[in-house]
Amino acid sequence: MAKKAPKSKTPTSKLSKKPVAGAEETHSIYEGMVPLARLKDKDKYRHNVSLLVDNESGVLARVIGMIAGRGYNIESLTVSEVDRERGLSRINLTTIGTHQVIEQVKAQLGRLVPVHVVRDLTDDGPSVARELALVKVAGKGDPRVEALRIGDIFRANVVDSSTESFVFEVVGTTEKVDAFIDLMKPIGLVEVSRTGVAAIARGAKSIEG
Repeated sequence: MAKKAPKSKTPTSKLSKKPVAGAEETHSIYEGMVPLARLKDKDKYRHNVSLLVDNESGVLARVIGMIAGRGYNIESLTVSEVDRERGLSRINLTTIGTHQVIEQVKAQLGRLVPVHVVRDLTDDGPSVARELALVKVAGKGDPRVEALRIGDIFRANVVDSSTESFVFEVVGTTEKVDAFIDLMKPIGLVEVSRTGVAAIARGAKSIEG
């Protein structure tokens, strides 16, 4: 009797096994966990990602090195100690990429030993994000008056003033800060110093749970 042909196996989502030839591949370490349509989306999005890490020497360098080493771009980065008793710091970073790239970034960050928690605040639910910028503007006469008028509209505080310049402190979303800076360019923008984005999820739950 002729032997029956073995039944074909369905593609697996485990990393240790290779997908069946001809099967559709996502090329993602999150394969099987993230909808395929989402991974195939080639549009790029801005994401705010928060990490809870050990507050020790070299942790920030490891995080930055992992991201830069894989060709991912960091638009904004803030870090500060948040729990002295447990020795924990929080890193907030903003990056732009496709959904597939963002999933890879999160997975790679989660594998670092000093990293305790990785949260994508953009995708996980409602969140609040703010940035502070110090904006120096030079000008006399009408440009000076116009700079003060725009600063008042944006609720920017004047933290330093001379007869020829102002330093504004503006706080808000990245879009608000960008808009304020753009309006100051034709008036007499001299320089800008920005803190980067600090973000936190809304609701009663902490980043750990």
